[in-house]
Amino acid sequence: MSSQFNLHNSPADIISSVRFNPTEKYSSFLLASSWDATLNLYDTSREGGRLLTRIDGVAPLLDCCWDDTGRTAFIGGLESRVRMVDLETAECTTIGEHDEPVKSLVYHDTSGLLISGSWDKTVQFHDHRNNSRVCSTEVPHKVFSMDATGNLLVVGMAGRAVYVYDIRNMDEPFQRRESSLKYMTRTVKCIPSGEGYASSSIEGRIAVDFFDSSSSVQAKKYAFKCHRAAEGDHDTVYPVNALAFHPIYGTFVSGGGDSLVCFWDYKARKRLRQYPRYPGPVQSLDIDRRGTNLAIAHGGDVEIGQHGTERGICGITIRPLAPGEGKGKA
Repeated sequence: MSSQFNLHNSPADIISSVRFNPTEKYSSFLLASSWDATLNLYDTSREGGRLLTRIDGVAPLLDCCWDDTGRTAFIGGLESRVRMVDLETAECTTIGEHDEPVKSLVYHDTSGLLISGSWDKTVQFHDHRNNSRVCSTEVPHKVFSMDATGNLLVVGMAGRAVYVYDIRNMDEPFQRRESSLKYMTRTVKCIPSGEGYASSSIEGRIAVDFFDSSSSVQAKKYAFKCHRAAEGDHDTVYPVNALAFHPIYGTFVSGGGDSLVCFWDYKARKRLRQYPRYPGPVQSLDIDRRGTNLAIAHGGDVEIGQHGTERGICGITIRPLAPGEGKGKA
């Protein structure tokens, strides 16, 4: 297995999101959105990668995602608009607007709709085929992160609120929850099996929660400390900025402000491994659909406004995963 490598021509500022192509044919293609207002498309199949296209936006981008065909991308950010990007022609089309920045984007394969969550306290559904908004749902707080599994949408918000919606009925949440974490939610990611979700916070903790409301299943939920460094008689606590599940093994990786990436087996409640420190705080993670490559975006610190070289050069590292790497102990 070849060693990890950095992509050439990385964005000039903090990388907000990295997302591998969802299709088998283009599984090595990687999208990266950045605070430098660019959307970047890389082919990561060879060392150093190859920048296929760079599209300039008008404001910093906070998230990006693919459609199910792997030919179209969606972006959102401080411009407060949701845009569809044709990656072959580089044409951008506005398909939705919020009153405040767009923080999170999710493409729902079953319905073919794009879901956007914003700091304006709304979740919107967009049909990119006719550039129309299907519905808009008000939520009680700013949206920080979203993810979907099957017909369930998990929305992580300010105020430690987590709402679970059945996408087929957005009038009322399927479940209203308070985060198991004591401080601000950073990200939420659904477990591939569809049984629940993991969430992380600014205080160096990760929680694992389950959708089944029965007491026997709820008794299995838990939270644990991570991404902390012992210094003298106290711990230095770092935000856990990113989570990504392995599509085959169901384990997950976490990335923190301590510039570290760890693999976790949530069923065995054990850390599988920790990788050597990266050049700067880890901002986003993704694993390709084959489970063979891990993308790690690092550098800068959004929380305290440090950009560029202030906390490590912003870049993207591709780490090939060996057969069985990330496999749980169970």
